Amino acid sequence: MATKTSNSTESQFVKAEINQKLSSEEKVEFLRTMLRIRRFEQESLRHYQGDKMGGFLHLYIGQESVAVGTIALLGENDHVITAYRDHGHALTVGMGMNECMAELFGKATGCSKGKGGSMHYFAPDKNYWGGHGIVGGQTPLGAGLAFGLKYKGLKGCCLCYLGDGAINQGAFHESLNLAELWDLPVIYIIENNGYSMGTSQVRSSAHPPEGLAARAIGYGMEWDIINGEDLYEIRAKTKIAVDRAHEESRPTILEIATYRYEGHSVADANAKKYRTKEEIQKYKTEHDPIQIWKTTLLAEGVITEDDFKALNKEAGDEAKEAAKFADESPFPESSSIMDDVYWEVDENTESGRTGRHFFSD
Repeated sequence: MATKTSNSTESQFVKAEINQKLSSEEKVEFLRTMLRIRRFEQESLRHYQGDKMGGFLHLYIGQESVAVGTIALLGENDHVITAYRDHGHALTVGMGMNECMAELFGKATGCSKGKGGSMHYFAPDKNYWGGHGIVGGQTPLGAGLAFGLKYKGLKGCCLCYLGDGAINQGAFHESLNLAELWDLPVIYIIENNGYSMGTSQVRSSAHPPEGLAARAIGYGMEWDIINGEDLYEIRAKTKIAVDRAHEESRPTILEIATYRYEGHSVADANAKKYRTKEEIQKYKTEHDPIQIWKTTLLAEGVITEDDFKALNKEAGDEAKEAAKFADESPFPESSSIMDDVYWEVDENTESGRTGRHFFSD
């Protein structure tokens, strides 16, 4: 997690070429997206507490700059896959609030037809591959997406996000091994919010003094550590990894220091016991990525206080409308329970009809 107060107006990374190219409109769009994520998550929490949702709800409040700063660098052959704290990434790639909120409500109009819930957002048309509930389960899939790009000869990469608690999963280390052996264009992004569920990083994960990403040394892989409060730094350092993937087909591990304000999930009853109230408040007042970016844009003369208020209200109104849409949407029909299990069956292909999915006579 972040350990220092950041102000992007003082960031050395503002001079990076990728940031010098930014227009005022693009900078405002980053702010708009972060606000949309924040207000969506706040509205989700309200309706979860109102018993409108079942299952788990992992909120992205406090981490908005990570998804926004990294995904904004991607092109048509770049892909995104993440873990169960997936709402922020979904909205950043362009998924709509209506389909995302409806999925939380378990409605047929949801992005996964109400069958996936909070942890299973998907948008293949936007190269967004979820949303995975198994800790670290997305990491071999991220390597697989990168392998597919290389196999097809496409210049692209896969951003594969994981939490600091997932770095100890065996599947992650197996993925790193293959990514390095096969020169796969995958970028593993550790969103280090300091706590794997209720256990602090200090108590859960052994690593070199430099940080978790330094484990990459054991694989001969490039790595870097990023201050997640600073959008300019996120963009500048992630761009290096994206270029490495595009031009050299090489993997990278990035560790981005961030912080979540809420519990591991909304069901985390001990969220204020393994962390002090003072710690949480300190991050809200001194390290909030939205407020830091707002301060930056005010100092640059890109926005005014009234502009910020308008953007915030716009995002809040959109979130409320999404909740209304979700609440009024129908639940899936019970007759559809067996749909969307196998593509071959849904599409009535020969493989689906015969059960021979992999082998012929």
